[in-house]
Amino acid sequence: MAPSIDPRATGKQPLHDLPTPEPESPLRPRKPYKFSTLCATVDNPDMKDQYASSSVPIYQTATFKGVGGEYDYSRSGNPTRSHLEHHIAKISSASHAFTVSSGMAALDIILRLLKPGDEIIAGDDLYGGTNRLLTYIRTHIGVTIHHVDTTDSTSLHPYINPDKTAMVLLESPTNPLLKIADIAMISKDVKERAPNAIIVVDNTMMSPYLQRPLEHGADIVYDSATKYLSGHHDLMAGVVTCNRDDLAKKLAFTVNSVGNALTPIDSFLLLRGIKTLALRMDRQQANAQLVAEYLYALGFKVHYPGLADHPGRDVHNRIADGNGAVLSFETGNKELSEKIVGGTRLWGISVSFGCVNSLISMPCVMSHASIDPATRAARGLPEDLIRLCVGIEDPHDLLDDLERALIDAGAIALDVSQNKYVKVPDNDALTLAVQKLHLDSAVEKSKEWFISAPGKVILFGEHAVVHGVTAIAASVDLRCYGLATPRNDGKLSIHLQDLDDFRYEWDVESLPWDAVTPVAPGEEHPEELDQRLVEALNSRALHAFNEEQKAARGASLAFLYLYMILSKTQDHPTFNFTARATLPVGAGLGSSASYSVCAATASLLVHRRISVPLPPTPSSSDHVHISHQGRRAISSATAEEVNRWAFVAEKILHGNPSGVDNSVAVFGGALAYTRPGFGKKSGMEGIQGFKSLKFLLTNSKVPRDTKKLVAGVGEKKANEPELVNGILESIQSICDEARRALADPELPRDSLLSAISALMDENHQHLVTLGVSHPSLETIKEKTAIPHGLSTKLTGAGGGGCAVTLIPDDFKDEQLQDLINALIRENFQPYLTSVGGSGLGILSPYPEHRTRGSRARHVPEVLGQVTPPDTPTPREPSPGEIVDGVQDGTSDLEFDPLRAPFVSSTVAELPEWAAELGRWLYV
Repeated sequence: MAPSIDPRATGKQPLHDLPTPEPESPLRPRKPYKFSTLCATVDNPDMKDQYASSSVPIYQTATFKGVGGEYDYSRSGNPTRSHLEHHIAKISSASHAFTVSSGMAALDIILRLLKPGDEIIAGDDLYGGTNRLLTYIRTHIGVTIHHVDTTDSTSLHPYINPDKTAMVLLESPTNPLLKIADIAMISKDVKERAPNAIIVVDNTMMSPYLQRPLEHGADIVYDSATKYLSGHHDLMAGVVTCNRDDLAKKLAFTVNSVGNALTPIDSFLLLRGIKTLALRMDRQQANAQLVAEYLYALGFKVHYPGLADHPGRDVHNRIADGNGAVLSFETGNKELSEKIVGGTRLWGISVSFGCVNSLISMPCVMSHASIDPATRAARGLPEDLIRLCVGIEDPHDLLDDLERALIDAGAIALDVSQNKYVKVPDNDALTLAVQKLHLDSAVEKSKEWFISAPGKVILFGEHAVVHGVTAIAASVDLRCYGLATPRNDGKLSIHLQDLDDFRYEWDVESLPWDAVTPVAPGEEHPEELDQRLVEALNSRALHAFNEEQKAARGASLAFLYLYMILSKTQDHPTFNFTARATLPVGAGLGSSASYSVCAATASLLVHRRISVPLPPTPSSSDHVHISHQGRRAISSATAEEVNRWAFVAEKILHGNPSGVDNSVAVFGGALAYTRPGFGKKSGMEGIQGFKSLKFLLTNSKVPRDTKKLVAGVGEKKANEPELVNGILESIQSICDEARRALADPELPRDSLLSAISALMDENHQHLVTLGVSHPSLETIKEKTAIPHGLSTKLTGAGGGGCAVTLIPDDFKDEQLQDLINALIRENFQPYLTSVGGSGLGILSPYPEHRTRGSRARHVPEVLGQVTPPDTPTPREPSPGEIVDGVQDGTSDLEFDPLRAPFVSSTVAELPEWAAELGRWLYV
């Protein structure tokens, strides 16, 4: 089928038509040329060669002489390239064509049409290089990417925003799973809902011979011309085509500005390759059909639109003129696939496709290896997948070579009864291992996840941090604990023990799923909260909350927001989340941030977006494993993922958080933070070598209004700029000195404590001058100073909340107890803690790390749960689980349920009980 070009039609014509010769007689009009004729006939009436060359010459020159001519510099234009672009436009049903240095360069040119804040909807089965470039622009340019299953055109609807959706990026068939997108339907739907969105199609898998997306509503089409258009893998090139003049103007400007237009020699080679495009594609897809049918008959799962049971076959037949020459199939396990690929001889092991020679590859370890394994798994890309790119060789030779590789690998064997080769049944050890992974996923859903995160204390720089001064914060050994317990009744529930024992539950399917735009694995949450989801949760899921439950409402909103936005389309796990803390709530010690970290970690674990590391290989005579008791067991990548989502929860709770509190809760230790926007280096930086210090945190029990206190300092700065700016400079000097002292490994311990003590007194006096202290805080400072001689300062916003007192190493226990008693008599609540300890902790789920029978002291008969969740219960081991008289510890169901002792332990008992459960894994 030829492109729909009629040179004699009225109205606006494409610029690059090949005129059909005039009829020799009115009675026998000539028909438009067929596609293969168009490919072979390179003719541009506006660019006749002066010597009537039958092949377009190579104008191998950088510059052209003269002034005002059509060409002056080959970056901007070259006759060889002009011939090529005219020819490509002609066979692509396009008015404009541009050729650049590679297929990825073509996509880069297109993506430069975007600006920060724009959103892209893209498929979930993309070429690895495309995914890599999209990740880059998301991270560095601020463009939001939504990956969806484009085989269902309606799956795009929740993501289409009439104001923000700027581009839809499609592949059809996709690479490497050969999924089909209805380009025509998607184009129609998107343009109805977001008229300004640009529909972009990567047509590399088909080439213009088999599919011309511009005819089906696409705005821009690009190909890696390295593949089928060239056909020989002897050049690299990319092609961009379109019909809209406004887009063509922008694309041309970028190509000229960037300077990645195709060279004259490569333009010549590509033009030569295109002449045989139709001939090559006919042979290649005929061979591909035979290979696909052969593998299918053996019993393999084959992805190819030429097969009758391909799920997108009807749509593909409507928009394409052939099935292409790429197919993929699954073997059942990765190791078997590696043997097959390595056993071929005629099939070349290589990335790319479209060459006259046949190629074989494993996308997950080759072309798509840049996509992280978790994202590949979430998008349904099998690790064992083999991709075949079929060439023009004799099909008998191709099938014979492939069959020998399958036999040698043990994938097929001769069935004597049928007298033919068949796929080996899935009962070998490798396949059983794969099946076990599926069983493990069911066990995964039955796990209880126990999490903890520390609070924080601002040691230096409160309030001043708002005005660009560096603040120093550290973790405290008072923690929030979160427990995710599975439910099998379709309900999601929350229990906030420190907020008046608040409990609530929801039917999962009643949640406002129509308002959520999920963030897929590997993607990051946009800068702004999804207000549509926030409003839907407030009006439909949290409408029954009263004004007295304001804190519980905020915590529930953050929990539900994370749960829904992390959920997959069809997978909505049900569980109960219980949170409680040894931290005082609302006292300025980061209780909300530690809650946010626990809630984020629980959701990420339950949704299987993060995982805990496997136990190390046991020690042997060759290698000794050094136990670190769980320290640094959680990877930095996992910690950063948790921190990002905890920050989202903090946005829900506080609107515009600095990110300090949640970062300390995740990473522990101490860090220095400088707010951006003040003309100096900003961000967070860990203080390496921080030595743990002992502090007494005293809760004044006086409520405070943080926003009012911060606004008051701002007003004082406006009214008395000289005074306040001087104070800010002094606090910056304090923070700098404290930072150097805390990070100095050679500073003697007594010198460090003396320096920190003096700096605390100085910092507190500045805060008093700023007007953010409170009589209760001054009373605490006085009680610790006389007669004990200790240094105390307010921490956090002040105006109530907490004070922090440095306890020297040689301070006697009796003195400390006297001080604690004196503070209690004044109706204060003191907490003895260390500062600078571990961050996020997850109780190891592995049997070898766990202890049994560790119970809280008081277990009530009734927990008061709205609907008690199903929990793993102890059971007697089966005979098969007892080896040599010892119970085989391989099942999570052997663990004692945690929820009852968790909610019944007292605050004083909670840390000890948690520690007794077994090994904790920390960041």
